[in-house]
Amino acid sequence: MKFSQRTRGMVRAIAVTMALALPVVMTVSAADARVGGGGSRGSRTFSAPPSTNTAPGTAAPMNRTFSQPGSPNMGAPAAANSGGLFGRGGMGRGLLGGLAAGFLGAGLFGMLFGGGLFSGLGGLSSILGLLLQIGLIVLVVRLAMSWWQRRNAPAAAYASGPDVGPGGPQPNYRSGFGFGLGGGANAPVEIAPADYEAFERLLGDVQTAWSNEDIAKLHTLATPEMVSYFSKDLEENKARNVTNKVTAVKLLQGDLAEAWREGESEYATVAMRFSLVDTMLERGTGRLVGGGEQPQEVTEVWTFVRQRGGNWELSAIQQTN
Repeated sequence: MKFSQRTRGMVRAIAVTMALALPVVMTVSAADARVGGGGSRGSRTFSAPPSTNTAPGTAAPMNRTFSQPGSPNMGAPAAANSGGLFGRGGMGRGLLGGLAAGFLGAGLFGMLFGGGLFSGLGGLSSILGLLLQIGLIVLVVRLAMSWWQRRNAPAAAYASGPDVGPGGPQPNYRSGFGFGLGGGANAPVEIAPADYEAFERLLGDVQTAWSNEDIAKLHTLATPEMVSYFSKDLEENKARNVTNKVTAVKLLQGDLAEAWREGESEYATVAMRFSLVDTMLERGTGRLVGGGEQPQEVTEVWTFVRQRGGNWELSAIQQTN
C-alpha cells in the first residue's frame, strides 16, 4: 500500500510539473519561430501595412520590436513587467505568480514525499483531496493559456490581414527609380521622387554594410533599434564562424504602401521586390557553406523614418506571406 501511495504521489508531481512548464514551452516555441527582420513602425507597429501591387499578400507580423501594443513611441524599451496574472517574466514575476509558485512548490514537495498537495494545510489524503488537486492543476493550465493568448493577441490580430479599403490596392504607375507612385496617393506625408531614390539607395547601402559587418556604417543608415538586431545577428554569425555576403542587389519593383506623420517623425512603408546573391562563407577560408551564387528574388516590406527635414533611416523590415 505504501508503494502505491508513493506512485500516485509521483504521478501527481509529474502532472503539476507539466502544468507549470506548459506556458514556458509554448513561449519558447513562439520565440524560436522568430527569424530575421523586426523593428518598429511607430504607432502602426502592430497594424498590417496595406497591400500593394509589389506585395499583394500580407506582411508578416513584426517578429522583433521594442514597441509595446498601444504605445505610439517608436523604439521604447520593453517594460520589465507587463502585468497580467503571472507577469511577462513568467511564474517568478507578479504577486499572484509568487503566491502560486510558492503554494504549488510546497504541494509538489509534499507529493514527492508521499503526502498530498494540501498536506501542509491539513493532510487531506482522501479522494476529495485528490479531486481538488486535479481541479487546481486544470485551473493553473487554463489561466496560463489565457495569459499566453492575451500576450499574443496583437500579433494574432495583425496576422488576420490588412484592410485595404473598398478600392483594394492602388494602381501602380512606374517612376524612374523602380518604385510605383500609386500605392499611397492619399498619404498625409508627400513622398517625392527624391525620397524613392533615397529608399533604393538605402536598400543597397544597408546590404553592403551588413556584408562588410560595418556596424558604424549601419548606425548612419538605420535606427538604433535596427542596429541592435543587426549587431546581434552578426555576433551569432561570428559564433558559427561564418560571414553572410549579400551582393548584386538590384531593385526590380517597388511601391508605397503608406506614409504618415507622428509628431516630428515621418514614416514611409514601401514594398520592394529585388534580386540579390546571398551566400554564407566560412571565415578565413571563404568556402561556401550556405546560400548560392545564383541571383534570387526577394519581396520585403521596409519602413523608413525621418525627423522632419532630416534623412531617412531604416526602421523596420517585414517578410511577405
